[in-house]
Amino acid sequence: MAKKSAIEKNKRRERLVKKYAEKRAELKAAAKDEGLSLEERYAARLKLAKLPRNSAEIRVRNRCEVTGRPRGYYRKLKMSRVALRELGSKGLVPGLVKSSW
Repeated sequence: MAKKSAIEKNKRRERLVKKYAEKRAELKAAAKDEGLSLEERYAARLKLAKLPRNSAEIRVRNRCEVTGRPRGYYRKLKMSRVALRELGSKGLVPGLVKSSW
């Protein structure tokens, strides 16, 4: 089980990403727009830099929804390899057959 503080920090980042997604997208588009003047593009870059760093989508870490483990993460199942193996052995993951011999 991961530290509760790390899990909560990641959840806080996810909320910030959702909150600032639209504003961040607008500012990025303005900064890349060749039709705008150099000053306007520069101003958009400055406004983008003033946004909270944790509102960037890249800062969100993929974590297992069962244990919070950050490594060995399967995106399709949203869980780590350890949790997948445990739940698969118990027969709780539909369609998963764990071989053992």
